[in-house]
Amino acid sequence: MLGSKPVSTPTDYTTKLHQTAGSPLSDVDASSFRRLIGRLIYLTNTRTDISYVVQHLSQCVSHPTTAHQQAANRILRYIKGSPGVGSFFSTSNILQLKAFSDSDWAGCLDTRRSITGFSVYLGSSLISWKSKKQATVSRSSLEAKYRAMASFVCELQWLTFLLKYIGISFIQPTILYCDKSALHIYANPIFHERTKHIEIDCYIIREKVQNGLVKLLLVTSANQLADIYTKALSPAAFKFLYVKLGMYDIHPSLRWILVD
Repeated sequence: MLGSKPVSTPTDYTTKLHQTAGSPLSDVDASSFRRLIGRLIYLTNTRTDISYVVQHLSQCVSHPTTAHQQAANRILRYIKGSPGVGSFFSTSNILQLKAFSDSDWAGCLDTRRSITGFSVYLGSSLISWKSKKQATVSRSSLEAKYRAMASFVCELQWLTFLLKYIGISFIQPTILYCDKSALHIYANPIFHERTKHIEIDCYIIREKVQNGLVKLLLVTSANQLADIYTKALSPAAFKFLYVKLGMYDIHPSLRWILVD
């Protein structure tokens, strides 16, 4: 990897990875692949920008292939171009929580389960995030979004308890940015036959809103920061969301001049 060229994104958005892509690795290479994925999982504690592709590859460690190894090597090439990048925590005293939640419907090609993604900010500092495959298959994109939102509000409840334990309390509800279709179903008290399968998640979210834990607001698709945790993005889209993550490079960088 010392002679490899850095790239501007951790994953190739034109390539769709699945568990059977490529040829199986030898036992030695498979063992090296598993160790690499373990190290990359640890790295996501400070490099949230690689969370999506790492969670995807972590599901392939039992039977890794050459395609998976190639994708893992691309992550290393991406990190090589930005070795000084990490999460930045501001000294601002703004104690307001805001969050972004979204999902990629049927994003897993092997199981057709959706990918949940959310990020939580305390002021301008990113303090919690998730990129995870959902436990069941969703019959619609709206169902996938509501499962992601329900997962988030449960995480938020734990997070507020944790912050309260260390002396940080909130008067205002957490602002959750979601899309128009999710807001429409939430605002509609009537459940039709086509939406009964997401009724429980709707009631969970509605209860948390009524209790003052969370407040739902509309966000456009272009400004949905959770997308970086749910899908592979083009270099332009990745750059736009990466800048908004609150990550900084302590070294001067030409990262966006890099070629793929």
